[in-house]
Amino acid sequence: MAAGSGASNSNRRKAKKMKSISQNENDKRFTQEEILTLVNNAAAAAHSFLSQNDILLLPSQTLALESLISSALLSLRRFNLQPLSLHSAPHNPPEPGQCWFGRFLSIAGAGEHSVLWFHAFRMSEPSFTLLLRLLTPDLNAAAVHSSVPANFVLAAALYRLAHGAGYKALARRFGLGSSEKACRAFFTVCKAINEKLGHFFELQSDLGRILGEFGWLSLPNCCGVLGVGKFGVDGGKVLGENGSLYVQALVDSAGRFLDVSAGWPSTLKPEVILHQTKLYIGVEETRELLNGPCLELSNGGSVPQYVLGDSCFPLLPWLLTPYTKSKKEGEEEEEEDGLTSMEKGFNSAHLRAMRLVRMAFGKVRNRWQLLSKQWKEECLEFLPFVVVTCCLLHNFLIKTREITVEDEEEDIGNSKEEEDEEEEEKLPVFNGEMNESGQKIRDAVAMNLSRLSGNRFWSTHH
Repeated sequence: MAAGSGASNSNRRKAKKMKSISQNENDKRFTQEEILTLVNNAAAAAHSFLSQNDILLLPSQTLALESLISSALLSLRRFNLQPLSLHSAPHNPPEPGQCWFGRFLSIAGAGEHSVLWFHAFRMSEPSFTLLLRLLTPDLNAAAVHSSVPANFVLAAALYRLAHGAGYKALARRFGLGSSEKACRAFFTVCKAINEKLGHFFELQSDLGRILGEFGWLSLPNCCGVLGVGKFGVDGGKVLGENGSLYVQALVDSAGRFLDVSAGWPSTLKPEVILHQTKLYIGVEETRELLNGPCLELSNGGSVPQYVLGDSCFPLLPWLLTPYTKSKKEGEEEEEEDGLTSMEKGFNSAHLRAMRLVRMAFGKVRNRWQLLSKQWKEECLEFLPFVVVTCCLLHNFLIKTREITVEDEEEDIGNSKEEEDEEEEEKLPVFNGEMNESGQKIRDAVAMNLSRLSGNRFWSTHH
């Protein structure tokens, strides 16, 4: 009897355990359904909040929240749970007057809401209005074709440039009807900016101002600073695993772009790129650029018009790069690193000048976040076009004096980080033959620089 009773108790314990396991599994299934319901409710609440506050939220916040809601909906559909409460989500773009931008225009005027223009489009309403006027009639033609007002078309393009928003998001916010129409509107605006604002590259049209400003910086007859910017590409089939596109740019002392040559693969060396650009052809072949008179220096030297260039470029009579090797034997003041004090002084001034290029590219990336994203290789052909567009908008905003406290704080706060990045991303130094004429002109500029006391710019910005 004892043995039988023990076996019976054991069977009862096993049955109870199996029942407990079964109950736990049911509880898990119930918990899973409950979680899915909670996700559905949370997504619905988030969508409701977004619908009521999308104008007052920062664009980065609304785009992030939309992405999270979209991910939640996809998760619900994977479990065959239909989010009925979200069927009203803005998948089909509303009419222009009822879309986000239509509502934005109703409140984002003067007063406390005027800052919304800068948050949304990285420029003030007056600058937006001026830009809209400059791009007419190009945008009017596009508006007639798409039945969307010209200001909606321009706003959509600027919003994408400013925040990297996708075409679906543009279609919803600006009543453009579809992703395809949003894409067409975006490139219509980019084309109009390139055609209508191209004169904002002022190397030829405003050379007197450029020379005068560099003269005040103790760089007589200097016409700009030439450098290279990198824009990352995600892929690897065309440009390699860590590939990027190079953009060669000439800037003035205020960080305006004077000449931009975009879209060069990082598989090419900068000196190879230089020889294929309009800048080089304009100086060396057609003689249309940097062909002004030489300037007589106070120390008796004479220098032609020139630009300062990064060390990745060759030294030329019109392109002065930093000193990278020691002076010849017998010359005075040679020090341990092989550079004289005169050469060090020139290199110091040259380094600060090169920061003008880096800061110009940095401001373009900060303002137009689409350029900060990794572009896919299948979109490579469009990237140079967009880079030039953003550089022209950069010049336009300098013209309208849209220099904000935020920009200045970013420059100060990021200066150390930018210096570190400069060292990490520095391009290889050109190691070809030295141009004798270029050496003489560089020596004349360096000697003149060393003799000037109380340097206005370089000493105060050390």
